[in-house]
Amino acid sequence: METDKRSFKKKYPNLSKDLQDGKVTITAVPTDPKVAENSSIQHFQHYNPTVIDFIRRCDKKEQAAEIIAYLEKKGKLTKEFAKNLKEQLKKRGLRSFGSKKEDDYYVKKGSLG
Repeated sequence: METDKRSFKKKYPNLSKDLQDGKVTITAVPTDPKVAENSSIQHFQHYNPTVIDFIRRCDKKEQAAEIIAYLEKKGKLTKEFAKNLKEQLKKRGLRSFGSKKEDDYYVKKGSLG
């Protein structure tokens, strides 16, 4: 899927900003589903959860807000990124960050069990 920078920035403003700020890097994009599945399995072997992973475990918006505030206070999130997360939570809701990650998510998805 090809897109120009302007369209990408308009469609994915937060991801675009994170890419520009160096918070996210994309090293490869697998086109074969089997390759993608194998890379996700390998990915979880040394995976360090992100704020989004923690938010996706929440049942309520209040829990997510507490996580964001805690990580911001500990210096794990910039004020700007925390602000963006809070705005997204308020405007688009808890599941705008992705579906709920249930217990044993990494074991089930990453075949680590």
